[in-house]
Amino acid sequence: MAKRAKNEIDWTDEDEEIIWVSKSEIKRDSEYLKKLGAELIELTPQNLEKIPLDEDLKYAIKQAQGFKLEAKRRQIQYIGKLLRNRDPEPIQEALDKVKNRHNQQQALLHKLELVRDQLIEMGDASLNHLLEEYPQLDRQHLRTLIRGAIKEREANKPAKNYREIFQYLKTEIAEA
Repeated sequence: MAKRAKNEIDWTDEDEEIIWVSKSEIKRDSEYLKKLGAELIELTPQNLEKIPLDEDLKYAIKQAQGFKLEAKRRQIQYIGKLLRNRDPEPIQEALDKVKNRHNQQQALLHKLELVRDQLIEMGDASLNHLLEEYPQLDRQHLRTLIRGAIKEREANKPAKNYREIFQYLKTEIAEA
């Protein structure tokens, strides 16, 4: 049997498992982590607190939020490098929750706009249906706002009551 050199690897050893990662996969992973870092930079401080980050990463993100152009690009690369040593899944899940909450909020506001338009178009029938769903609403106040919005639209005046209906619905339904 021939003698092996010191630095030669014994490929027949079955105890060692070799994981082959292509250069392209490494690049895809680093691009993903840079995009994740860029999304983290765009978050508000309140939303950033909801993401499970260690102190080094929080500090790097806060620094990047103050940078512009090239410095920001380099800082995003650095954040991507920091993320390579961490499990990005919990961070991605928390980020998705924050974004989804924003999407849910936007959907609710669009729904309130549609409800407002229905109230003005259909009148009391739509108001009765809305009050069945949300009994905490003030019927008299809403009827006054609806009548005012209709009068404003007919007289081509600014839509003060139209906006006020939305604000009332937003405070009573969305923030309740």
